[in-house]
Amino acid sequence: MMTSPTIDLALIQPNWPSVTSVQACTTTRQGGVSLPPYDALNLAYHVQDNPQAVSQNRQLLAQRLKLTDIVWLDQQHTTDCLYVDCVPQQIPVTDAVWTDQPGLVLAVMTADCLPILLTNGKRICAIHAGWRGLLDGIIENSLKQCVTRPGDGWQAWIGPAISAEFFEVGDEVRQAFVQKHPTFDQFFQPHGDKWLADLAAMAEQILRLHGIQNVTQSNLCSYADSDRFYSYRRDQTTGRMASLIWINTP
Repeated sequence: MMTSPTIDLALIQPNWPSVTSVQACTTTRQGGVSLPPYDALNLAYHVQDNPQAVSQNRQLLAQRLKLTDIVWLDQQHTTDCLYVDCVPQQIPVTDAVWTDQPGLVLAVMTADCLPILLTNGKRICAIHAGWRGLLDGIIENSLKQCVTRPGDGWQAWIGPAISAEFFEVGDEVRQAFVQKHPTFDQFFQPHGDKWLADLAAMAEQILRLHGIQNVTQSNLCSYADSDRFYSYRRDQTTGRMASLIWINTP
């Protein structure tokens, strides 16, 4: 029976099988200094929040984790996955990142999109996947970059994101997914002249189709839980959570 994620102050620990060499967490909106509508632990500069508040929130997060080498990304809904062995001097434009270097923290920011974390204990990967990235192949490209043998102890966790109950799309989006994966028709339910799409289920299916069989869902909805999560669909002007993963230093 799948366990529920545990809440540690403002951080959510993945409810996946533990790997002693790897740590991971997702932030909530709780515990920071940003003012409404970004209250409180907004970690994104690009959403027009006070930059000083964002900087302080990032400092608070680094202090809470007792880690400083956090790799932040300029996410543009690409399908790019970048290898890093240190914190880049310039923030890279990419939507996924991987490393095999201990102590280097990989972060992706979300406010409805899927945060996907992967590890085999020796390598880690963090993916930001909205519906467009999911359709265009961000997961497939990331696996191609960082996974040499899918069955070699790899596991994935899909963090808080908008659930199918609230994610409405047009028929053109459904048709695009079904054209790529005919079996994905099962992940769309009619909703008037629109469709409700289950992004998390589609992501899990893609991971499994490409050899990652150990997939754990957080089953947490960013849209439904306004106390803990930011949601772009719900609020438009809002902050961002971060999902982070790192290999422990020896």
